[in-house]
Amino acid sequence: MIRPRSPRREQLGEFLASRRRAMSRTALGLPLTSRRSDVGLSREEVATLSGVSGTWYTWLEQGRDINVSRQVLTAVSRVLDLTSAEREYVFALAERDDAPAAPEHESVPDHLQRLVDALPFPAFVVATDWAIAGWNAPYAWLYPRIAALAAEDRNLLWLIYTDPQLREMLPDWERDSRLFLAEFRAESGVRLGSPRHRAVVDRLREASADFREQWSELAVERFASRRRVFVHREAGPLAFEHHRVVPSDAADLHVVMYVPAVAEGAHDPVMRTSGGGG
Repeated sequence: MIRPRSPRREQLGEFLASRRRAMSRTALGLPLTSRRSDVGLSREEVATLSGVSGTWYTWLEQGRDINVSRQVLTAVSRVLDLTSAEREYVFALAERDDAPAAPEHESVPDHLQRLVDALPFPAFVVATDWAIAGWNAPYAWLYPRIAALAAEDRNLLWLIYTDPQLREMLPDWERDSRLFLAEFRAESGVRLGSPRHRAVVDRLREASADFREQWSELAVERFASRRRVFVHREAGPLAFEHHRVVPSDAADLHVVMYVPAVAEGAHDPVMRTSGGGG
């Protein structure tokens, strides 16, 4: 019997195959052959090292809807030397998706917008597909274009890859964009097959060669608070600590905050809040 495929399992198979092809043979004690360089394992080799059948692992990479235990996935993850973030991504994709998706907010609840407005530093609210659903006046000062954007363009991932002004604000755009994209993949996870997430990815594939190249790398990384520097057109380099919180009563929304900090080559941000949006 031919086992059916599912979008979530196809996503899992694509990810495992990419990591298998990138593995070092010598790191696992496997010999080099005339057919294989040091980089890349066969499906059979991964199956043998993981203690599963070659047919079962082949079905897994093909996206077939087969029974997958956490114990076996742990063994596969060990062989492929996955990071903790990558393991969580794999486990989530392997779960059954029979349960209906949790509803998502169409707009920012009033009490959450009031919280963001009360913050004296740049803050905004993003949905699961990274649509910017709300922001405060300091954020509008930091990124003045936000209020004038069309609703369909008001998406953080879209702006990172298509807005020249935002690219100018990031001193190391190559590093930052890759990290953002890895975080987006990790956070979206099982939602990547949903219509709204597919629309974001498909639109960026069409619009940005940089996105196409980086998306194909299949990088996965958890969000971590970190220091950020933006180059503001009027104020110059500004240093912040980048934090994110998840409201307990709106877990599909994330509040992103840029808390003023001091870094070498940058000065204390001084927010001017007149004319803010949101």
